[in-house]
Amino acid sequence: MNVELIVVGKTDSQEVARLVEEYKGRIGFYTRFGITIIPDLRNTRSLSEAQQKKSEGELILKQLQTSDHVVLMDERGKQPSSEEFAEWLQKRMASGCKRLVFVIGGPYGFSEEVYGRADDKISLSRMTFSHQIVRAIFAEQLYRAFTIINHEPYHHK
Repeated sequence: MNVELIVVGKTDSQEVARLVEEYKGRIGFYTRFGITIIPDLRNTRSLSEAQQKKSEGELILKQLQTSDHVVLMDERGKQPSSEEFAEWLQKRMASGCKRLVFVIGGPYGFSEEVYGRADDKISLSRMTFSHQIVRAIFAEQLYRAFTIINHEPYHHK
């Protein structure tokens, strides 16, 4: 199974970018893991929130294949524990899913079209995080899930 993370906008913080790259390397030990960065939109001051979400949504949808299992990182999604997320991930792998795609949207979230394409929604917390820091938190949780699946000592109960 291939795992892809699609994110809107580049990370301004080199520290966050380095942390994401660190976990990307670790995840690569277990599966192919790629990160696709949707470029920041230009001239967003002239766009409403809805227009910005729609434009970002069109760019996100272009990255998806019909067979992808798409998971939005969304505040309204399920909030699994790390163990529950690992179990969920293991079920996706066992189901024969060829490409599992996680999507972190821009500052205003997702368009209705992207919500309509999603197979699942996951929330990392009831708290709000910047869409940049969520990348590092998600990458760490994905790595943690693989260590749980493989009974490795990274995760402590």
